[in-house]
Amino acid sequence: MSASLNARIAQVFDEPGCELNQNKSDKERKKGCTRQLTPGAAAGGCAFDGAKIALQPIVDVAHLVHGPIACEGNSWDNRHSASSGATTYRTGFTTDINEFDVVYGGEKRLFKAIREIVEKAHPPAVFVYQTCVTAMIGDDVEAVCRRASERFGTPVIPVNSPGFAGPKNLGNKLGAEALLDHVIGTIEPERSTPYDINIIGEYNLSGELWQVKPLLDALGVRVLSCISGDGRYREIASAHRARANMMVCSKSMINVATRMQQRWGIPYFEGSFYGISDMSSTLREIARLLVERGAPAGLRERAEALIAAEEARAWERIRAYRERLAGRRVLLITGGVKSWSVVSALQEAGLVVVGTSTKKSTKEDKERIKEIMGDDAHMIDDMTPREMYAMLRDAKADIMLSGGRSQFVALKARMPWMDINQERHHAFAGYEGMVTMVAEIDKALFNPVWGEVRKPAPWEPADPLLAEVT
Repeated sequence: MSASLNARIAQVFDEPGCELNQNKSDKERKKGCTRQLTPGAAAGGCAFDGAKIALQPIVDVAHLVHGPIACEGNSWDNRHSASSGATTYRTGFTTDINEFDVVYGGEKRLFKAIREIVEKAHPPAVFVYQTCVTAMIGDDVEAVCRRASERFGTPVIPVNSPGFAGPKNLGNKLGAEALLDHVIGTIEPERSTPYDINIIGEYNLSGELWQVKPLLDALGVRVLSCISGDGRYREIASAHRARANMMVCSKSMINVATRMQQRWGIPYFEGSFYGISDMSSTLREIARLLVERGAPAGLRERAEALIAAEEARAWERIRAYRERLAGRRVLLITGGVKSWSVVSALQEAGLVVVGTSTKKSTKEDKERIKEIMGDDAHMIDDMTPREMYAMLRDAKADIMLSGGRSQFVALKARMPWMDINQERHHAFAGYEGMVTMVAEIDKALFNPVWGEVRKPAPWEPADPLLAEVT
């Protein structure tokens, strides 16, 4: 790896917002949290994939992948991040380097690609992603971006996160570093208000941001920028004028919140949009921070009135489902902020969480799980497909909530499954999202197909285990 990339990785790992990192000695802290990658380790996403995931939801910029076409093909649109306007982010741009470029270098091809994008698409900015091949042949992406910016009068942002640098989570942070170095603080907003906030680490999956924004609008709180779901380049560039930051997923972009606090004195907190109580706590915390930063004290009273009205409405709609779902057991295979925020939402619906995965969760995430679930919290660091199958087959859980890669385990066990990760088609954020989540779980659990598939074929003996869960 280049010296500049190594320095950037070291900077990312020197994270004041990470309690585990701050408890290390200076020598240990310099080593960071890197582990030597093993064959197959990129199956869960490489650093390039992580950077693309973090930044592609910025909907009005052009995302140009400098590398083989397969890199763009594997990373394009791998999340259902919705846009309320511009759709430039839905177009896949790549330099599609070949063997000739590997021998002679791909910098000229990159420069020509940037020029073509600027002339044809006219985006407010171009994000250029470094990949493994172009990093190994020594293409100076940062120099090409500087020259292109000067030549075409359009910001060209280098995202130096080749896949071999590390896992997906590191790539999230390297993508965030590109925003901190080249975007945030470069444009002044047209106007500022005492009610301006940034939402960091929210990707507007299936339009979840749109379930929360009406609540903030009702309070008079303005989302100055969302980093990066349904984001706009100018909004993110002016994010340094916000009065407070909300951190949705600290696993991915905690460095944005901590660096903005250091540079511009913007306080932040970590909250969740999942579940009724967590949504209410988030609204209270936003109001508290804004009042401390100069907003009128009446904001807190408005927040309490809104919370009371929305909670009453949500509980009324959930009541019928709670009677049917009470005591049903859920196996939750996800990670990060969802490992604890979704647990809280499920418990509010009367469900029993028999296990939640923590493979991608931070130490703080695990502490929150213990607070929510108590001493009996069953945290699973890494559950193999065989173990998932056994747990479902033995009827220790009534339904599994996970990502798409695990669905076939549940289907093989002939047990209900529901998508909880980024590929899902339903939005689960806010009070409205909580009702949607409970309704979808109810549909999955009581779908009559499960009774049919559990019946033995006429030529097979009855299975007593399946008979118990039918």
